[in-house]
Amino acid sequence: QVQLVESGGGLVQPGGSLRLSCAASGSIFRINHMGWYRQAPGKQRELVAGISTAGSTRYADSVKGRFTISRNNAQNTVYLQMNSLEPEDTAVYYCTAGQYLGAYLGRGTQVTVSS
Repeated sequence: QVQLVESGGGLVQPGGSLRLSCAASGSIFRINHMGWYRQAPGKQRELVAGISTAGSTRYADSVKGRFTISRNNAQNTVYLQMNSLEPEDTAVYYCTAGQYLGAYLGRGTQVTVSS
């Protein structure tokens, strides 16, 4: 099993920035990919960004150019720097890790973008 704990969510005004962090523990050897999903009220969960052990990244079209994913393999952590936040980014953000994205999920952290 892999345990994931997110931090860094909160309330921010449109145009602002937040940085999410996620620390992994447990069966770390199972982790190849790390990333972030989000789910807004009434919507399906969507993949926001992912990063492989080698550093290859992928992003949802809606966040390209605004969000940046990074990871520290030595500390088993993944980060999501979110800039130019929009009200549409409001959601619960879930950290994910494992041999594939979605294998394990954290409990989530709320991000609210509102004036």
